[in-house]
Amino acid sequence: QVQLVESGGGLVQPGGSLRLSCAASRSIFSNNAMGWYRQAPGKQRELVATITTEGNTNYPDSVKGRFTISRDNAKTTVYLQMNSLTPEDTAVYYCNSVYLAVLNQGWGQGTQVTVSS
Repeated sequence: QVQLVESGGGLVQPGGSLRLSCAASRSIFSNNAMGWYRQAPGKQRELVATITTEGNTNYPDSVKGRFTISRDNAKTTVYLQMNSLTPEDTAVYYCNSVYLAVLNQGWGQGTQVTVSS
């Protein structure tokens, strides 16, 4: 069964931090690169971070140096540490395997992140 449950979102002031968690079913987590994605109102979903099974990470320039993705293979959980948040980071954040994301399948409910003073 494919299941993804994101948590940890909320309201934070500019410059603040949040840590998102994503509990994934073993079928989707094991042996797959995982990623965090976000979708702001009126915009397409975009890639935020990826991590391979070996722990290699990749980020777009918009979040590089501020966001850190990590994974706990024993817990089949992916994390996203977000620092120095700006209002432009406001979005619903989703995690997924990179493979399913390309197919646009398997999305969970996401977690809302709002950056506002």
